[in-house]
Amino acid sequence: MPVTPAATYLLLAAAIIAEVIATSALAKTENFTRLVPSLITVVGYAISFWLLSFPIRVLPTGIVYAVWSGAGIVLITLVAWLVFRQTLDLPAVIGLGLIIAGVVVINVFSKAVGH
Repeated sequence: MPVTPAATYLLLAAAIIAEVIATSALAKTENFTRLVPSLITVVGYAISFWLLSFPIRVLPTGIVYAVWSGAGIVLITLVAWLVFRQTLDLPAVIGLGLIIAGVVVINVFSKAVGH
């Protein structure tokens, strides 16, 4: 079944959100000794990879992975800052800005994305 461009990006966004939820729970698993966070982590990653399998059918694998991992890094850092009160120094903020810039450049300027 063909996937529309809007659906492709919605599935990619959902995969990113599932990955961020899974990674947030991973911080609370205590080496997978706590059942609920461990289940959230495993199920969240499974859902994320399943959702990721749809955009990879339409967009180049490297582009999908760059957007998924880049956006995931930025969002999990935001969650860690807001929820877990982890602080960021200036180099970390600059690095995250560069990741965001890279994702924007890929999506706005790359012909590989196939607008």
